[in-house]
Amino acid sequence: MVTAFLLGFIIDVFSDTLALHSIASLTVAYVRPIIMRFCFGVNYEFQNFSFKNTTKVQRVTFLGLLILIHQVVFFSLEVLSISHFPLILKKVFATGIVTLIVCTLFSSLFSPQSE
Repeated sequence: MVTAFLLGFIIDVFSDTLALHSIASLTVAYVRPIIMRFCFGVNYEFQNFSFKNTTKVQRVTFLGLLILIHQVVFFSLEVLSISHFPLILKKVFATGIVTLIVCTLFSSLFSPQSE
């Protein structure tokens, strides 16, 4: 949780976003164990859990859910109005898809080819 806060705080300081990234990062850090249990199931419960032992679909689902939660929290707090719900959805899906593609590319680039 401390690492998530510090990462969000550093991004907030340099991008001047008034703690929006800190709140979104803390939310993702809090929800991450639940998402891991959902995506990886029983494999997550073992002490020797590794991303190398998971399928690509599980990894993309995990990344997608974390990105979705982060973007929803971030843009909901940025707009701070339920009357602009279509704008929030448009921002979430536009940036979420691009972020998921970039994260998937970096993940496949730096992971060993086991499949």
